[in-house]
Amino acid sequence: MMVHPPLSILCVAEDEGSALQPLLVYLQSMVHIRLAIESRLPEDLSPYDVVLAAPANAPEERRHLERFVEAGGGWLALVGPSVDHLPEIFGAQPGPFGPRTELRIYFNCSDHPLAARLPDPIYVGSSHRPLETTAEDVEVVLCTDWRYQRSTVLVTRRVDKGQVACTTLPVSDRRPVQQILYRLLRWLAGHSHDKGTLGVGLLGYSRSIGQAHGLAVEATPGLSLVAVCDLDRQRLDEVRREFPQAKTCQSASALSGDPHVEVVVVATPPNSHADLAVQMMEAGKHVVCEKPLALNTGQTTSMVETAIRQKVHLGCYQNRRWDADYLAIKQAVDEGLIGDLFYVETFVGGFLHPCGLWHSHEAISGGTAYDWGAHYLDWVVSLIPEPVVSVVGTRHKRVWHDTTNADQERIHVRFAGGQEAEFLHSDIAAARKPKWYLLGTEGAIVGRWRDVTTYEIDPVHYFQEHEIPATEMVSDLTLYSRHPSGQILAQKLAPPERQPYGFYYNLADHLLTGEPIVAPLEQSVRVVAILEAAARSAASGGTVEELGG
Repeated sequence: MMVHPPLSILCVAEDEGSALQPLLVYLQSMVHIRLAIESRLPEDLSPYDVVLAAPANAPEERRHLERFVEAGGGWLALVGPSVDHLPEIFGAQPGPFGPRTELRIYFNCSDHPLAARLPDPIYVGSSHRPLETTAEDVEVVLCTDWRYQRSTVLVTRRVDKGQVACTTLPVSDRRPVQQILYRLLRWLAGHSHDKGTLGVGLLGYSRSIGQAHGLAVEATPGLSLVAVCDLDRQRLDEVRREFPQAKTCQSASALSGDPHVEVVVVATPPNSHADLAVQMMEAGKHVVCEKPLALNTGQTTSMVETAIRQKVHLGCYQNRRWDADYLAIKQAVDEGLIGDLFYVETFVGGFLHPCGLWHSHEAISGGTAYDWGAHYLDWVVSLIPEPVVSVVGTRHKRVWHDTTNADQERIHVRFAGGQEAEFLHSDIAAARKPKWYLLGTEGAIVGRWRDVTTYEIDPVHYFQEHEIPATEMVSDLTLYSRHPSGQILAQKLAPPERQPYGFYYNLADHLLTGEPIVAPLEQSVRVVAILEAAARSAASGGTVEELGG
């Protein structure tokens, strides 16, 4: 897969870095990082690009680190509660502790390269402790508001050939904090944090999906829409109106041969994903495929092998990983609010005539479950990351005989740990099931559909009525837990704020700085394996299809 420059980090921490564990886990998720954890500073620092260590107390250790920095290395000091004084090399000293509260953290310069695609501000629970600068050449990077004053919490300084940084910002499991500290380590190691802008090409354009991709790309710092390819001249006319800066073409070969296109989004029908993705990767392009990634495991194997051979990124457009109800459920499960998750049901559908486009034609779409199922099963394998051991699929064809897709498909999945999941897509459901139904050893979560209609004044007809698709609304989430008295307590789960361009922000983070992909490729490959096994099972009357992981 895509190769990022290696980054060798030494973390010096007692107790195997227990206080630093959230950051260390984050760093270990990136294959290009070589992370060593030591309880004491080793004599030989030459294998490392940067050292993550508290200020050294022993003079010989401090001088050892200073020589490492002067020779071109980087040193990041996390100023914890036990640190009262910093070496002069940092050009700053910690001030007194304030009470614990929620701090509003922001960049001193909003356009600082480390700030790209990060929320502004970031809220962190911590005791306030300012850094007082003692040298004129210190750069203030992060600040917080403290009683109507701007208070410094992270500074950097260049020292001879190397660089140092120190911060009173606590290590936390908040992703933006981890991103800042990782980017800071890269910068201290001499890695540039400004790689310019990547040119993106869309392969396939429709009024809804193509436009959504184009707007997302243009809204993402570090990405730029430079070309769009489609066979339909009318669609290309729309592109020229909506995105006049983008070149247009009618052949995949023209797109793959365009040197300004570095990333290609394959937004064609599913039966063409594999061939087009391989063609683009063979031309050296990074590729993002619309869901599903492909129609079968033979295709996904070919795609993955090509990505590895060409050293390019391959991913699936799993933008639903940023749906607010999924994020709320994921956080609740990760925090153990329902104990050990062992059963998941998801549902989508209603009783409406299927569309007349390729989405309803099995030979192109893959089948009913391949559409929404590519998203919903992605949620499932994210919530239950254990290997899949068996799949059962069933289907009905009873009402909509003008289309080739089934009217209803059900997929039952069993995991290595005994967990179970079920996905149901029905186009003949006059009464809908909940969108989410999760059971854990200590509670449950139910997500109910929300039907929302908006109205606007019309001077002739009094009003116009518009229904927002239920699939685009955040579901109404309720967490149920059992009190020791035996009563079942119910409480609402608050969804986080929407992140409409979260997928592309994460893509840019990965391509430009090497940060981890939120929806890993292997999980999208696993989803295709489940869909393929379910189709085999349904075609054979619901047989149990065993999988190897």
